[in-house]
Amino acid sequence: MHTANLTREETAARSAAITLHRIRVELDLTGAPERARTGFPTTTVLEFDATVQSTWLDFIGEEVRRVEVNGEERDVVYDGARLTIDGLAASNVVLVEAVGAYSRSGEGLHRFHDPADDRTYLYTQYEPADSRRVMACFEQPDMKAEYTFVVDAPSGWEVLSNQSPAHVDLGVGVQRVQFAPTLPISSYITAVAAGPYARVDGEWTRDEQRVALGVFVRRSLVDHLEADEILEVTRQGLDFFTDAFAYPYPWGKYDQIFVPEYNLGAMENPGLVTFTEGYLSRGAATEAQRASRANTILHEMAHMWFGDLVTMTWWDDLWLKESFADYMGSHASAVATRFHDAWVTFAMRRKAWAYQQDQLPTTHPIVADIPDLEAAKLNFDGITYAKGASVLKQLVAFVGDEAFFEGARRYFAANAFGNTTLDDFLVELSAVSGRDMTDWAAAWLQTTGVSTIWTETDADGGHHLVQDDVRPHRLRIGLYDRVDGRIVRREQRELDLIGERVDIDLPEADLVLLNDDDLTYAKARLDERSLRTVEESLSDIEDPLARALVWSSLWNATRDGELDAARFVAIVRAHAPRESNGGLLAAALLDAAFALRHFVRDDRRDAEQRAWIEATWSTLQQADAGSDAQLSWARALAAASAFDDIHHAEVRALLDGDVPEGLVVDPDLRWQLLTALVTTGHADLADIAAEEERDDTGDGRTAARRARASVPDATVRAAAWTAAWDDRSLTNDHLDAEIAGFRAGGRRDLIESFDEEYFDRIGAAWTERSIEIARRLVIGLFPARSSLDLVDAWLSASPEAPAALRRLLIEQRDHLARDLRVRGAQG
Repeated sequence: MHTANLTREETAARSAAITLHRIRVELDLTGAPERARTGFPTTTVLEFDATVQSTWLDFIGEEVRRVEVNGEERDVVYDGARLTIDGLAASNVVLVEAVGAYSRSGEGLHRFHDPADDRTYLYTQYEPADSRRVMACFEQPDMKAEYTFVVDAPSGWEVLSNQSPAHVDLGVGVQRVQFAPTLPISSYITAVAAGPYARVDGEWTRDEQRVALGVFVRRSLVDHLEADEILEVTRQGLDFFTDAFAYPYPWGKYDQIFVPEYNLGAMENPGLVTFTEGYLSRGAATEAQRASRANTILHEMAHMWFGDLVTMTWWDDLWLKESFADYMGSHASAVATRFHDAWVTFAMRRKAWAYQQDQLPTTHPIVADIPDLEAAKLNFDGITYAKGASVLKQLVAFVGDEAFFEGARRYFAANAFGNTTLDDFLVELSAVSGRDMTDWAAAWLQTTGVSTIWTETDADGGHHLVQDDVRPHRLRIGLYDRVDGRIVRREQRELDLIGERVDIDLPEADLVLLNDDDLTYAKARLDERSLRTVEESLSDIEDPLARALVWSSLWNATRDGELDAARFVAIVRAHAPRESNGGLLAAALLDAAFALRHFVRDDRRDAEQRAWIEATWSTLQQADAGSDAQLSWARALAAASAFDDIHHAEVRALLDGDVPEGLVVDPDLRWQLLTALVTTGHADLADIAAEEERDDTGDGRTAARRARASVPDATVRAAAWTAAWDDRSLTNDHLDAEIAGFRAGGRRDLIESFDEEYFDRIGAAWTERSIEIARRLVIGLFPARSSLDLVDAWLSASPEAPAALRRLLIEQRDHLARDLRVRGAQG
């Protein structure tokens, strides 16, 4: 095992021997604008007690220059990941002078040069274990400390960290900013950002508490910030969580910064939350996109308590922050903001992610077994987030809202600024609810898999509710009828499904929803009469949550090969044009496109693709001017046009300004349309160059790179392949662009010659590249063959490969096997 891959056992031993108090970090970022500079000086001073003579610090950088232990200079014993420290006393002060490396992968201290104005921007991203790329530290969540950051940076830059500046010294062209010490926090949620960011200030007040709010973005995107809405949601969230948790926001200020080339949606650094710029639209944005941003703002805010105030001891209990934050993001959106339909989107999209992940052979319990950091990195997945949130939603239905929130209040009060495990939360919840939560935890947190629920009718006409993966469910069955052209709920019945089956009294109904109101976590099948009803009248269902559950049921049945994929796409063609909920519409469009590419039988795909693109074109023409639906169908048309060029002339006309009334063809949509033309041979490098000149921004250059790699020529695709694997100068976003271009249009004839080489390259990539970059290569370039022979041969021949790499290959194999299996099951 490489020494960068820390294990649970060795870190537990280290925290038992070391009591960490304070860390002071000094960073010299004055040279960041100089592109030739690859690194930055970093000095760390750590104060801790020890019961051992020797330990190690974690650091990944260009070099370690000097080490002092209690004022005495020591030899540097450093292997590129671990810095050995010996001769320790009972109390210690250790100084480490080193050089960190500016990141181009979004890990550590990421540096971005904005081509729009040639300004330089920096930000940090650490979770789960990349603070060691910036400072020498104990890289584990259970060793909390008081952190003081001191940053030298060019004058005129915004310099930000978890706390407000304690004082600023100005020199000639340089400023030194020393921040106030933090409260005790883990290393992975410390943060620094620096650059000429534009800022918008605000404030939130409650009783005697005042919290300064800041919103930041690079200057070239300031016109797209929508700061007023972001601040409004922030205030609504602070109101909600202050009341819900009865623990005042503890972190002083609340800054939120939108950063380029970000690997995540957002990160919950206390006092300085980071977000991807993907939440800022460079033109038109749908209400669903704004709802998604609000949900993420509230998700990260929930972390200020779940994760930051009280932190899991090790990554096994990652769910103690991510599941709770995922649940709270939707809950707070629904009750505290204008986005009241948050649970609607959750039912269709977030749970779809969970269902997919939970059916993989690598699925894991919500409370997972995480032996090391590589495993931790891969467990930021649909189980930890969406399944965990789904299970918590059922828990709330089981114990009630008040008991759940009172349990959370007691949990924070008992464990503030500490570290916890599953039992610490269950103790509080059991005490307040009066229920022993052991059985619930065993059934839902410590098992794997998703139940499928359906109804059966016996020979005597009796009805039974059946499940195939037995767990206890509290659920509601909704009975819906056709009434004056609408589908409305006539009645609802609540019951518990504990064993494999239960007898139910089930009156006749046009539509039977087995998990009405979406209380439990299960795939609910539609009976044949209900399927016919939704096939004819899905868009007539009045309740958007009920429609979400129907869409979800249809999609799960399609993924499992029980509903013909072409039939599913036909339902989308028939009913998506009348779908009034923007989140459900966007999801249905994505599902239809995925079904076409993966699940429709090969000999039917061209005809189904043609029917789909015709539907996107005709619905675009009919959509209300300026509506979210109009924009969604335009995006669907652009995506479909990369696979069928029948409307290439119309797509070109959209680029030339001949657009339906009300449609905003913003830079991102323009690139989608142009790349579709390039992929099908109806635009060339000159067109790409002209568009890049028109949109000479960071996003524009990334899109241009993708478009150039999408040219339908074997030589071009080969160049994209080589760049992805071998060009170490590519940023994370540019790597994604090369991969997307290589795969553009589903043209296997242009790329299948690289299938065997893929398996020759992945081992070295995993060893030599960062885990973030290696993961993108392994997943993004996995060959979508018509057989499993090559991946099976690699898995058989590579039993000693790193466990995390094998997990990714096993998952990709399973996705491909599902594609082949579902296609084979089509009528």
